[in-house]
Amino acid sequence: MKENSGSRPLNICLLTYRGNPTCGGQGVYIKHLSKALADEGHQVDVISGPPYPHLDDHVRLIKMPSLDLYSADHLFWPERLRDLANPINMYEFLNVCTGSFPEPFTFGERVYAYLKKHKNDYDIVHDNQCLAYGIGRLAQKVMPTLVTIHHPITVDRQEDYKVAKTLRQKFRVHRWYSFINMQLKVAQNFSHIITVSEFTKKDIAKEFSLDENKFRVVHNGINNEFFYPKQNGPRPENSLIVTNSADTPLKGLNFLLEAVAEIRKKQPIKLTVIGQPKKDGIIENLVAKLGVRDIVHFTGRIENEEFADYYAQSTIAIVPSLYEGFGIPAAEAMASGVPLISTSGGALPEVVGDAGMVVPPADAKALAGAITYLLNAPDERKKYAQAGLHRVNSVFSWKKAAEEVVEVYREAMNGYRRFS
Repeated sequence: MKENSGSRPLNICLLTYRGNPTCGGQGVYIKHLSKALADEGHQVDVISGPPYPHLDDHVRLIKMPSLDLYSADHLFWPERLRDLANPINMYEFLNVCTGSFPEPFTFGERVYAYLKKHKNDYDIVHDNQCLAYGIGRLAQKVMPTLVTIHHPITVDRQEDYKVAKTLRQKFRVHRWYSFINMQLKVAQNFSHIITVSEFTKKDIAKEFSLDENKFRVVHNGINNEFFYPKQNGPRPENSLIVTNSADTPLKGLNFLLEAVAEIRKKQPIKLTVIGQPKKDGIIENLVAKLGVRDIVHFTGRIENEEFADYYAQSTIAIVPSLYEGFGIPAAEAMASGVPLISTSGGALPEVVGDAGMVVPPADAKALAGAITYLLNAPDERKKYAQAGLHRVNSVFSWKKAAEEVVEVYREAMNGYRRFS
């Protein structure tokens, strides 16, 4: 570990057990935070398991290979059987075979072994919600280490339990989320925890039995390279857009589909979903049941450069989530200059403020009422679009996030020296 010189550039190691740049928030957070930190003059390495993130040229990626058993190319099976001779790999394989999610644990063991050898290369290690035993040992015995917890994963487990109908389904949920017990224990090892909203801070502190004084709130930023108002004329009428992990119950897409089915009885409407439902899954079956296949379009995976075009073709953006630790889709919609309707799930009111319409979560009737009102109120849409754009540009930037994160780094480093 290097000596601290007050305000000198830091050598930073960011950890993410998955860095998928196109699905889920981990890869997005790591990509933009690492770039912003590098732009501030810091030396930044990212250690990631597969799928690997897309990083800025000034950020070094250190690949931490796993068996990658969720890859579509070799689902649930290692590419090379000889890899199973490694005990960590064998543990990963056996746990995937029995329905659990071992990646956080196995990533933590691999990272611990690597950073024990390279501890003098870094001033600080920043874990991105892996919360593995190996990373807990780093924090206790090896080097200054802190963590970002985006939201309490216990909430996801609770919602999946609600959806599970049979004992077999409930057991699968229990087995899949068995890593949570590890995360609850490891979280106790950190003196400094970054989270992305005041609401989430309180929720995580409660769910993880943590002292709120350990937390520092640093809002996420928004990438204005991809999310900006792109207008080539007036917006189309009666066109909704939602960015959604379609079959994740917590995202609330089922309530939006029910609202759309009700609205179409009274006026024309269409919905674009940035995402793809599982084949014969909950959402695909609901679309068929509601008879809305002709007005609901799923884009599948899109490139970052395409977001501005999709938002430009939308009248209103919807965030129907039951819970969000931050709510990046809400901020992205506002940054794109689209009027927003959001639920009050989790931290969404904190992100949206008074720059969008807010309705209760899990309430298709309230959602339908808000959408109908705003579709027929062009002046209100213009007001919300302008307010949202102003709010994002003044509150949510990655530069500001990086500056605040570095303040937490220095605080954690100083505390580590005092007590080590």
